[in-house]
Amino acid sequence: MGTDEELFEQLDKLRGSETIILGIGNTLKADDGAGPAVCERIAGKICAEVIDAGTVPENYIQTIIKKAPQNLVIIDAVDFTALPGKIELFEIEKLNSLVISTHTLSPRIFIDMIRNQVQVSVFFIGIQPERTSLGEVLSANVTDAVQRLAEVLSRVFPPD
Repeated sequence: MGTDEELFEQLDKLRGSETIILGIGNTLKADDGAGPAVCERIAGKICAEVIDAGTVPENYIQTIIKKAPQNLVIIDAVDFTALPGKIELFEIEKLNSLVISTHTLSPRIFIDMIRNQVQVSVFFIGIQPERTSLGEVLSANVTDAVQRLAEVLSRVFPPD
């Protein structure tokens, strides 16, 4: 993914659809908190439902299945060996081989558990962390990425 505008174009097809945006991450571990940070910036300000799943996305599987959205957008800090703060939209099929998650449950297993129960299009957005040390705050690069992604999502899902 080259630019924020390219990301917007990829996600703009979701405009007007039932969508849940799910942020995953540990806010106590620096850039691992990127997903929750995006959720914090957009919650209540866009027309999509926003869920900050923190470090336990598996606790929201049944919630997502019951709501049966058309789309699920997952935001997580993942190491895909890019420059810190890089935002990438991943094809679900490539998650196992390309992405190293910082969480116990792999993103692919989480997604498969949901897709086995409901038909949903899943969009996985990874943000390359710079640091994931306990007790650190978001790095400048990831803070910038969080802001840029929040702006893209605000354009795709404007408030009603």
